[in-house]
Amino acid sequence: MSARPLSEELVVALVDDATTAPSMHNAQPWRFRYLRGDRLFEVHADFGRALPHADPDARALHIGCGAALLNLRVAVAHAGWRPVTRLLPDPDDPSLLATVHPADSDGGPSDLAALHPAIRRRHTSRRPYAETPIPAALRSALAYAARREGALLDFPGPWHLRWVLELFEEAEARNRTDRGEEEDLERWARADPAAGSPEDGIPEDAFGPRRRDGRAPVRDFAGTRRVPGRQAADFERFPQLALLSTLRDHPEDWLRAGQAMERVLLLATSEGLVGSPLTQAVEWPDLRWPLRDPVTGKGQVQTVLRLGYGPPGPQTPRRPPREVLDIDP
Repeated sequence: MSARPLSEELVVALVDDATTAPSMHNAQPWRFRYLRGDRLFEVHADFGRALPHADPDARALHIGCGAALLNLRVAVAHAGWRPVTRLLPDPDDPSLLATVHPADSDGGPSDLAALHPAIRRRHTSRRPYAETPIPAALRSALAYAARREGALLDFPGPWHLRWVLELFEEAEARNRTDRGEEEDLERWARADPAAGSPEDGIPEDAFGPRRRDGRAPVRDFAGTRRVPGRQAADFERFPQLALLSTLRDHPEDWLRAGQAMERVLLLATSEGLVGSPLTQAVEWPDLRWPLRDPVTGKGQVQTVLRLGYGPPGPQTPRRPPREVLDIDP
């Protein structure tokens, strides 16, 4: 283990990189603590930012925090250290999700550090993508990236994809008349430009256009509200979706899924792809289970990724490090 100190400026910069991670409705349900004496980062869940209707078990909260954890590991590796990570280190404290110790590097190239340039370029895109197929070699590389974090990434074949799209259509139909969904959007979707510059949630410019045609399962964050000047567009007829799964379905698995999701998205960004996590069908227990591969029946689907070639999404707001980071003397 290294004894080299980390300056407060560097600690803040590393956490700032971590907070660029995606989270459900951009709720940013995380907090960080840096222990100077132990040279240790702690990643905590902020349960006050949970979505109790859409995410009653805090599974999506763990996935979002797992994505932030992966970004922290990437940032630590980019700074020249080896991120030694433990998940759920204290059984008596469910809010303490992980610790990261910056240890001395072994001197070899770091796959994590290579992803660092993509951290600031990765933005969720809810815009139409081209119908251009993702090459098989790149699909394999993305699946390998997920396996590196203990998860599975599968691109469903044609008939399985049709079934997945039908499940998403059912979820979207339910959401249109679901009061809980409406309350979530009222809290986290910022459709009122007069409300100023928020530090969380989905701003209007990140809603993307309304879907006029196509089968891409894009969540409409406007809900039942009218957004003046918002355009409509044709989306993909054959969207390229990837199911991200874990073999089990416990908090540790959710954290692994979040790290795998972010590793896949950073690699995709590096390779010129754009992406968007999709959770509509995963939020309904009776729709989540049949999402899995019907042939093998393996895995618990944690999230679905829409990937492809298209315009990047806009940068969404983030809380500054001073609001999410505590540094112990």
